[in-house]
Amino acid sequence: MVTRAASPSTVIRRAPATLVSYLPGLALLAVIGLIGKWAQGEIKALGTATHTALPDIEYVLWAILLGAVIRNTVGIPRVFRPGVGTYELWLKIGIVLLGARFLIGDVLRLGGVSLVLVFIDIVIASGIVLLLGRWLRLRGKLTSLLAMGTAICGVSAIIAGRGAIEADEEDSGYAIAAILALGAVALLTFPLIGHGLALTDTEYGVWAGLAVDNTAETTAAGALYSPQAQDVAVLVKNTRNALIGFVVLLYALYWSSRGQAASVGTGLAARAGFVWERFPKFVLGYLAVSALATAGVLSKPEITSLGNLSKWAFLLTFAGVGLNFDLRQMRVTGFRPFVVGAIALAVVAVTALAEVLITSRVLGAL
Repeated sequence: MVTRAASPSTVIRRAPATLVSYLPGLALLAVIGLIGKWAQGEIKALGTATHTALPDIEYVLWAILLGAVIRNTVGIPRVFRPGVGTYELWLKIGIVLLGARFLIGDVLRLGGVSLVLVFIDIVIASGIVLLLGRWLRLRGKLTSLLAMGTAICGVSAIIAGRGAIEADEEDSGYAIAAILALGAVALLTFPLIGHGLALTDTEYGVWAGLAVDNTAETTAAGALYSPQAQDVAVLVKNTRNALIGFVVLLYALYWSSRGQAASVGTGLAARAGFVWERFPKFVLGYLAVSALATAGVLSKPEITSLGNLSKWAFLLTFAGVGLNFDLRQMRVTGFRPFVVGAIALAVVAVTALAEVLITSRVLGAL
C-alpha cells in the first residue's frame, strides 16, 4: 500500500492547529503562576497594613501548591495537557537565561568546587541506595534507577537510564514517583533548615544544588531562599546534570555485562556517542550565555532583561511542577521505594551540608 505524502498546503493548515493546542495549557500555567505572585504580594501587604509579622512565602511555593491542589482534585482536562507538558521546556529556557547572571570566572570557580563535592555525593548516594535496595529486596533495575535519580538529576536521569538498562515501565514509574515525592519534601524543608542554620545565599545554593534531586525542585528550592541562592543552586545542579551521561553509561555497562541490556559498544567512539546522546544540551546554552556576558557582548540592561525573562519562564515552570504532582500515583508505588529514597535524601542532605560548611567556613573556598 502506497501512502501519499501530505501536500505543503495541508502541512501549513495543520501547523496552526498544533500550536493552538498548546495555548489552553500555557494559559493555565500563566494564571497559576500569576495567582502565586498575587498571593505573595497580598500576604505581604496584609502584614504591613496590620503590623503583623506574617511569613513572606515566595510565589514559587504558592504556584506549586495551587497546581498540586488542581491536579489532585479536579484533575487536568485533556485540552490543557499539551501546554502543561511544556513546563520542562520553560525550565530549560529559564536556566539558559540565568547564565547571563554568572561570569565565566564565577562558573569555573564554583563549578570546580562543586564538581569535587558532586563526586563525593554521587558515591554516597549511589552506595546508600544500592545497599538499601538490596536490604529491602527491591528489583535490581528499580534500585539502579533510584540510584541514578538520587545521585544525578532526578526524573531526567531515570528516563535516560530506563532505556539504557532496558528497565520496564513499572520500575521507572515507581522511581519517578519516589523522586517527585521526595522533591516536594525537600522544597518544604530545605529553606527552613537553611534559615535555621543561618546559611549564606552561596552556602544554601551549593547545598540545594548538591542535595535536591530534580532540576525543577532544585531551582524552586533556591528561589524560595533568595534570587542569589537560586543562581548558585542552578549552577551547581548543572554540574551534576553534566555527569548524567557518564553515570548512565556505567549502569548500562553493568547490566549489559549481565546480559540484561543491549551492549553500548566497546569502542571509545561508541561510548562517547552514548554519553553525548544523554548529555543535557541546555547546560551548553547556559555556558554560552554566560560567555557572552563575560565577553561584554551583553550590556547591563540586556542582562537585566534576560534575568526578567528567566523569571517569567520559571513562573510557568513552577506551576507545571505542581500540576504534575499526582498523589494517586504516589500511593500506587508502595512504601519501599520511598523508604530507600527518603533515607538516601536524608543522608545526602546531611553529608552535603557538612561538605558545604567545611568548604565555606573552614577552607574558605566558597
